[in-house]
Amino acid sequence: MTAGPDRRPGWLRWAQRIQAIAQTGLTYARDPFDVERYRELREIALEMASEGVSAPAEEVRVAFAASLGYPTPKVDVRAVVFRGEELLLVRERRNGRWTFPGGWADVGDTPSLAAERETLEESGYRVRAEKVLAVLDKSRHEHPPSVDYTYKVLIGCRLEGGEPVTSHEIDAVGFFARDARPALDLDRTTPGQLELAWAHLADPSRPTDFD
Repeated sequence: MTAGPDRRPGWLRWAQRIQAIAQTGLTYARDPFDVERYRELREIALEMASEGVSAPAEEVRVAFAASLGYPTPKVDVRAVVFRGEELLLVRERRNGRWTFPGGWADVGDTPSLAAERETLEESGYRVRAEKVLAVLDKSRHEHPPSVDYTYKVLIGCRLEGGEPVTSHEIDAVGFFARDARPALDLDRTTPGQLELAWAHLADPSRPTDFD
C-alpha cells in the first residue's frame, strides 16, 4: 500500500511540530532558561491548535500538550469483524455515526487484546484476533484534522459468539453489506478503510497494508 499525502492543514502540522520540539526539550533540558523557552513554545503550539480546531484551550491542553516524556504517536486499535460478507459496525451515541469497534490502546493491553476487549464492550460480540490488516498514519487518510498524531491499527477478528448490546457510548450495533454502508464517523473510520477490510476478506492471503 502506498501512503497518500499528508492531509493535515499547515497550521496543524506546525502546531504539532512545535509541541513535539517543546515536549522533547522539557524532557531533556536542565538549564532553567531553556525550560522556560520550551514552556513558551508549548503555549504557542497550544494557542495554534485550540484556534484551529475551535476548541477551548484547556480541552486541547489535555489532548495536545499534557503528555510527558519524548513525544510519540497515539495508537488507535480497531477491530474488523465479518459475519459472512457483512461487516460489524457500531454507532456512536454522541453523533449518530458508525465506526469499527475499538479505541485508544490501554497501557498493559496487547493490540489483539485491545481489539477483542473493545469489540465485546462496544458491541456485545466475542471475537478472536487473527491478523493485523493495516497500520495507518491517520494524517494520510480521509480523516478530518485531529490534535492527536495517531497511528491506526486495523485487526481482523473472527466472530465467536455473543449478542448485540448498547452502552453509554454506543446506541446501535449492526452488520452491513458492502453496498449498504451507513454514515460513518470519519474521525474514527473512513470509506477507504471499509474498502480495505473487504479487500482482505476477498483475499485472506493479502499482506498487511501499512503507510
